[in-house]
Amino acid sequence: MKIFRAIFAVYCIIAFLATFLIVIPCYFIIFNLWSKEKAPHVAHKLSKFWAHLIFALFFVRCKIENKSYIDPKTQYVFVANHLSMLDIPAYAASCSNTFRFLAKAELAKVPLLGYVINNLYITVNRSDRADRHKSIEKMKATIDSGLSVFLAPEGTRNTSGAPLLEFKDGAFRLAIAAQVPMAVLTLKNAHHLHSPKQLLSMSPGTLHGSWSKPISTIGMTEEDVPRLKEMVRAEMLKYLQS
Repeated sequence: MKIFRAIFAVYCIIAFLATFLIVIPCYFIIFNLWSKEKAPHVAHKLSKFWAHLIFALFFVRCKIENKSYIDPKTQYVFVANHLSMLDIPAYAASCSNTFRFLAKAELAKVPLLGYVINNLYITVNRSDRADRHKSIEKMKATIDSGLSVFLAPEGTRNTSGAPLLEFKDGAFRLAIAAQVPMAVLTLKNAHHLHSPKQLLSMSPGTLHGSWSKPISTIGMTEEDVPRLKEMVRAEMLKYLQS
């Protein structure tokens, strides 16, 4: 079984790199020919297509329940748990809303991928307090411009074996400051398909996930951050433990 997972992982890496080389020129065209207002929407459609293509090549079915809870015309602060590298395409495929991810600043330095990150994502240096504050301002500006934002409140992939890591405050402060609903996506078994601890350990199968009903932040203040965090945590745990 370990040998099969390793061989399959090598195949998936090759398949990913092949698709990556195909879509990168497409992103370049989008960011250079479309306006700053329209480019994110076109790029998000490309990201969704890429995500579905990756899952097809990986022989992974991405089954996300309750998509009807998410209004494609509404802005949200999207949050989700983070279990494996499969999460990123799952996030992209999970809804039609155009959003910007919050990503680690180190990713922006990766050749070619960094081009997409710098144009489509919001980056943050988590070790720099001033940069963390600046990223909040960038996310608020993103929402003000009519787009949504997508974050993993755990801050990193969960390799602990516990259902969830401790949540950071940023996503919840942002939702309250912007007074937009918080939409909660919970992925259940991504770490079984691709191990967060071993790059060369992957298998085909079905990735399960579910949206919860969005949580309104209208009228909430900074004092409600802990309560909002607990509400989101409870929603995720309810699905993970079902």
